[in-house]
Order: sequence, then structure tokens, then C-alpha cells
Amino acid sequence: MKRIAVLTSGGDGPGLNPCIRAVTRMAIHLGAEVLGVERGFTGLINGNVQPLERRSVGGIMGRGGTFLGTDRCREFYTVKGQRKALRTLNQLDVDGLVVIGGNGSLTGALALHRLGFPVVGVPATIDNDVNGTDIAIGVDTALNTILDAIDRIKDTASSHQRAFLIETMGRNSGYLALISGLAGGAEMVLIPEVETPMEEVAEAVGYAYERGKSHCIIIVAEGWKPGTRALVDYLKSREDELGFEVRLTVLGHIQRGGAPSAFDRLLATRLGAAAARELLSGARGVMVGWVNSQVTLTPLEEAVAFQKQVDLALWELAEIMER
Repeated sequence: MKRIAVLTSGGDGPGLNPCIRAVTRMAIHLGAEVLGVERGFTGLINGNVQPLERRSVGGIMGRGGTFLGTDRCREFYTVKGQRKALRTLNQLDVDGLVVIGGNGSLTGALALHRLGFPVVGVPATIDNDVNGTDIAIGVDTALNTILDAIDRIKDTASSHQRAFLIETMGRNSGYLALISGLAGGAEMVLIPEVETPMEEVAEAVGYAYERGKSHCIIIVAEGWKPGTRALVDYLKSREDELGFEVRLTVLGHIQRGGAPSAFDRLLATRLGAAAARELLSGARGVMVGWVNSQVTLTPLEEAVAFQKQVDLALWELAEIMER
């Protein structure tokens, strides 16, 4: 291979820039040219690319987000869109592609692989729901951002004798909520994977008040049903009997931003370098992941076959710690 391309797609997150940097510098080290695709699969369809050199990816290790930009490209969901992207790659004389992103992005990588184009994927999603890797790029930084927010909110909750619901991101995965709640000493964690009646939540709030606690912190994954807003309304209607006033904080996209942690910088560097090396060595249709502290390869078909589930043993541990 003489020329490869790299793109970031889907939701942004900390660690994408170090990964782009690693792909670029490893590929150049191995004798290949590198093109950076702007705005993910949208840029690939439209031919929006820029040449990447060693110096053009300098100074980006500590920057959040992705300097190449990203997008959720509906056109690429269609066979027509995928063929347009393939046409662009051929017109640009690109021999292989590295796709950095979550389940949707890796599904797009699989589509190009099935059309016969050499593709290697790298898992990057704060949801941490991709099969074939213990942890994805961006997860560690997002967890530390959430944990910092929990610590700060706990201070004000104690000052005002309040119960706080803190909503985390994660789509249909409760990973961020579970791990941050466990590490942050929350009184309760609500995740989509475990059904928890609202009455049980009310009991936990009332019990915390009765024990003389100065606060009650409940972490709620955004995918938990019947939903954070419904729970807030329910608890507010019972404030007199629960003892605590109830407040809600939705952390939202703050979890995606900020400088990547040391762990995410190292993970992104190792996975990005491995992706470039494997692609240039002839790997096709695989995802480079991190399993048992080692770089591993998983077929893209397996990586996107289903959403990785949280470890319910950790949820059971959180329940014990809450009591």
C-alpha cells in the first residue's frame, strides 16, 4: 500500500486526536502517504480530504474532539452512499482506510469491507459498548469528568440537604453510570440493563434521609426506563414524605469534551499505531481492540454483532456499597 486514509465518525470524544496522530505517524514510518478525511463518511462521499504529514498532526495530543471533524452521515446508510464513498477512495488512489468510532462507524467500516475495500477499525466511544475491546478510546476521560461532577454536586447537595439525580450519557448502555456511581460513592445507580421500579428509588431516598445522611446521590443512565424526567416528577411529588428536596443535573455533552487523560492518550496511540501497522501488513475487515492489556484483532462482523453488556457483578457490588 502506498496511500491510506483515516477518518473519525459518529459521536466525538477525548482521544480521537491522539489516535489520528498515531495512525499518521506509524503509516509514514512504514512508508505510506496519509490522507485525513474531514467530517467522517460525509467527507468521504464528498471527497473532502487533506494530506497529513508528521508535523501536521503535531501538538494535538492534549486536544479534545477531533481536528478532522465528525458527522453522522445518513447517506452512507444506503448502498448508493457507500458506493459513492468507494468511488471517492478509488479516485483518490487510496489503498486502505482506518475508521475510528463506535458501533455505527464500525458498521460503516464493515460495509466498505464487504464491498471489497481494505478497512481496519478502531473503537472510540464513551459508551464502551463495542465488542472485542475491554475499553474504548474516550471512556476513561469521560468517567473522570463524571466523577469530578459527582464530587462537586455532592458538596452542594450536602450543603442544602438535598437529593440529586445525575444523568449520564451512554445511549442504551449503563457502563458510565455504573462505574462512575461505584467510584463516586453514589447512594443508587440506575441502568437500562436492570429494571428498577420508581418506588424502590423513593425508598432509597427516604432511607438515606432517615439514616441522617446530608445528601442522596443517584446516578441515572440516559437509557434507563421510564426515564430521568419521569423519575424527577415522581420524586418531587413525594418530597414531603421523603425528607429531601430533589434536584436534577443532566451532564450532557460535557462528558464528551476536554483533554484526554493519560490513559486515553496512551490507549489511542497504541490502537492507532496498531491499526496502521495491521492495515499496511495486509489485515482486512478487522477491529483493533484492547483485551487483557494487549492489542487484539476482532473481525468487524463480531465487533458490531451486538451491544456489549455491562458486568452485572459490578452492579451487585455497587448495591452492596450503597447500603
